[in-house]
Amino acid sequence: MNPFNSPLDLIFVEILFYGCIYLNANIESPDTERMAPASKADRKAALDVASWMFNVVTSVGIIIVNKALMASYGFSFATTLTGMHFATTTLMTVALRWMGYIQPSHLPLPELLKFIIFANFSIVGMNVSLMWNSVGFYQIAKLTMIPVSCFLEVVLDKIRYSRDTKLSISVVLLGVAVCTVTDVSVNTKGFVAAFIAVWSTSLQQYYVHYLQRKYSLGSFNLLGHTAPVQAVSLLLLGPFLDYWLTNKRIDAYDYSVTSVFFITLSCTIAIGTNLSQFICIGRFTAVSFQVLGHMKTIFVLVLGFFFFGKEGLNLHVILGMILAVMGMIWYGNASSKPGGKEKRSLSLQSERSQKHDLLLESIENDENV
Repeated sequence: MNPFNSPLDLIFVEILFYGCIYLNANIESPDTERMAPASKADRKAALDVASWMFNVVTSVGIIIVNKALMASYGFSFATTLTGMHFATTTLMTVALRWMGYIQPSHLPLPELLKFIIFANFSIVGMNVSLMWNSVGFYQIAKLTMIPVSCFLEVVLDKIRYSRDTKLSISVVLLGVAVCTVTDVSVNTKGFVAAFIAVWSTSLQQYYVHYLQRKYSLGSFNLLGHTAPVQAVSLLLLGPFLDYWLTNKRIDAYDYSVTSVFFITLSCTIAIGTNLSQFICIGRFTAVSFQVLGHMKTIFVLVLGFFFFGKEGLNLHVILGMILAVMGMIWYGNASSKPGGKEKRSLSLQSERSQKHDLLLESIENDENV
């Protein structure tokens, strides 16, 4: 059975898509304010799980479809394909706005332009980095996005991480590195491309969370502002960049019914991928999205071994997967505890409060004596 044509996979993606739309819409309803605290916590946990599942399923799905499209049908125009993804996402946001599901919102032009610059440099940088670097160095560069995202949150948001949270992130990085990094060779232009890709991707993901919080934008609203500009810019730039990277012209590609089907399928799943990324980063942070997002890497490896043969599957890969999953579980537990990950001002306030309480207790003890 061909995994790419499984109707069950497509149905599952649609169920997750509409389920998350329903949950995301109802979480902000007035009835939520009247829910009991325990019920609110359970609902939030269910929404968190649904958001992550939505992102994992759509991300893994689009990787598999794109792998088939590029490897089996020779459609190697990655940047232009990404432009098609955002064009399809734009059509979705336009349709939802026309039907009244997306309310008008405002995003200042300078903020929009900064986001587009980060996002487009991220897409182009990742494509160029993959082309100019070995797979091993490309994977290492992707792993450095976590410490870079941590740095941005510490500097810009004054976030403070506990020791357990830092250690759990290190375990995730080690586990993913063990099971994905093989040959590592570095060259100057590849290093520059990787550096630009890492920082622009980290800034783009940080900005998703920042813009949603600062301007009270939902995932659909933010996509409605950013997707059209990204679609136009990538569709204009993409064919030239793809020709530069592959020495192939998209207008000379030999389209077939099957390849067009996979392009359409890729664009359809991309709607869910783009939306789920904004939902997850909006609900959590860029660091959490990166850490737990490596679960997708594990899934892709497992599916690759399952569908395409067990070549490359060995003990150290299995141990790396187990280590990465343990680190993700540890991170989820450590970061959710009080003090696991919080703003430095709140942390200092808490420490001062504790010192004040200890001082009062000491004074009372002295008076009793």
